[in-house]
Amino acid sequence: MTDLTDGTPPYADAIQAPGTDESVWEAWPGWESLPAFTLPPPGRVVVVAAHPDDEVLGLGGTIARLAAAGHGLIVVSVTDGEGSHPHSRVLRPHDLSRVRAEEIRTALDRLGAHDAEIVRLHVPDSGVGRHEEEVRRALVPLCSGAALVAAPWTADVHSDHEAAGRAARAAAAESGVPFVEYPVWLWHWGRPEDPRVPWDRAARLPLSPEVQTRKRHAVAAFVSQIRPLGPGPEEAAVLPPEELAHHLRPREVVFL
Repeated sequence: MTDLTDGTPPYADAIQAPGTDESVWEAWPGWESLPAFTLPPPGRVVVVAAHPDDEVLGLGGTIARLAAAGHGLIVVSVTDGEGSHPHSRVLRPHDLSRVRAEEIRTALDRLGAHDAEIVRLHVPDSGVGRHEEEVRRALVPLCSGAALVAAPWTADVHSDHEAAGRAARAAAAESGVPFVEYPVWLWHWGRPEDPRVPWDRAARLPLSPEVQTRKRHAVAAFVSQIRPLGPGPEEAAVLPPEELAHHLRPREVVFL
């Protein structure tokens, strides 16, 4: 429980608490000590996301690189992201589901991944943990024969991300294919040299200026998440500019 005697406001979790400013991350000299990640050989790459936008935020530049290199891409949206604004009076959950499906297609097109197949599992938003085994079973045939499977980091401090990551890791292991994890919320709650982060398993993926531009345009496709849906706190943007800054760097990171 948060100690309220020092004037610190209570926060339900680390994601709701104030985050680390991007300037702190950019000043970190540790980036260069991370080994570069080599893209897999030609083949199919499966990118799993708990919500439509996680894959672009965490790995969008790499998706653009994979598409340019001719890899086949399957993007799996475990949930439809219908729970991002639970009290909205502007967009009901079924409307958000439709909007977010359109946004991810637009984002992938902007990354150059026009031929990427999108698979929607329709698991309830915020309920991936309750359906983890179901997700694993759905992923096994998609992962079979893949050159690489990428999924949210299993310690990202978001229950949906962590459950999706565990299910994907299990499916990749069962299929005998390489697996990596990409963080999303780490950059908000973590700090450079944070002991909670497995830096010894981290690898960086550099992004050229052209790929950075593609990713920036792809992130801008998620209008329902980066702009208010309307007036009132219940319509607020989920990803304000200070949060987006973490995902517009000249590099991405995966854990091996």
